[in-house]
Amino acid sequence: MAPKDKQSPDPKPEGERIAKVLSRAGIASRREAERLIELGEVRVNGKVITSPALNVTAKDRITVRGEPVGQPEPPRLWLYYKPEGLVTSAADEKGRDTVFDHLPEDMPRVMSIGRLDINSEGLLLLTNDGELKRRLELPSTGWLRKYRVRVKGNPTDPDLEPLRKGVTIDGERFQPMEVRLDRHQGANAWLTVGLREGKNREIRRAMAHIGLTVNRLIRISYGPFRLGELQPGEVEEVKPRVLRDQLGLAETPETPRPATRTTRPAAKPAEGSSGKTRTRTPPKTAAEAQTRSGRTPLKPGAGLKQLSETWQQATRPPGRKTNDRPPSERAAKPRPIPPKPGPRTGGPKKG
Repeated sequence: MAPKDKQSPDPKPEGERIAKVLSRAGIASRREAERLIELGEVRVNGKVITSPALNVTAKDRITVRGEPVGQPEPPRLWLYYKPEGLVTSAADEKGRDTVFDHLPEDMPRVMSIGRLDINSEGLLLLTNDGELKRRLELPSTGWLRKYRVRVKGNPTDPDLEPLRKGVTIDGERFQPMEVRLDRHQGANAWLTVGLREGKNREIRRAMAHIGLTVNRLIRISYGPFRLGELQPGEVEEVKPRVLRDQLGLAETPETPRPATRTTRPAAKPAEGSSGKTRTRTPPKTAAEAQTRSGRTPLKPGAGLKQLSETWQQATRPPGRKTNDRPPSERAAKPRPIPPKPGPRTGGPKKG
């Protein structure tokens, strides 16, 4: 008797989950996208959907609050020096200024990777890709984050030892930290602290646990990405090649990137910095599609054309005539040939 054929499992649905697609398109994080779906803000092929349990493909037409969702752009990452006094959220219920209120206008919609509280400053990573955000925020990533911390008081190295072993505060266990005492400065001391968890106000709470008060906190690195010479309010995009090397992303063609600029008066520079504010004033471009200012997306190739024209205009010296070329480009004029020496006249030269 022939054995019965085993029932084949159901084929995997085509496409990707709608929340993942919205996240990759930079509309919102997965969780926020699911909330939009539950509120009836998302339509697929003209029909309102109320459950994120739906796979979509590139053929499906997706709109969020009536706005069409385009194809996701390649993942991009920016380094931003968050000044003290800004909230790391898209909107604040108390009406305080947020990080996103102070970004350059020509940046696309971005999301923060992790957070820095309102009284902290330093490196904040921004991305246009929800999947990249989720990936870098996972505890399994285990990236070391380093901070320069100024505390009130004059601690000794043994005072910091409990933090290196891990402490429990209000029933919550904090993993061991890397803590180094750098120097004392008057009534304060500077420390370098490294951690891998990133719980809410973790460093401030840990320092308070051993009797120290934090009066300045600057994040100087997040995994392989470093604050470097960025000044408060400045933004700098990570080159696609560096992003691929550090994160192992699939290779994507490099696209022209918009200029970055400081959008907020520089705050007091970090301890040990030169205090000089760098300015980045490359030519402005219109290569970004659908920025927060509501610009219309450019046609394929139009952004590169505009970038080329703008660059040529910006690099052409003012008032130069067509034939006014720099000396290095002018044709060398032939030098006159001196006459051959003839017989000397006027008699012998007197001694």
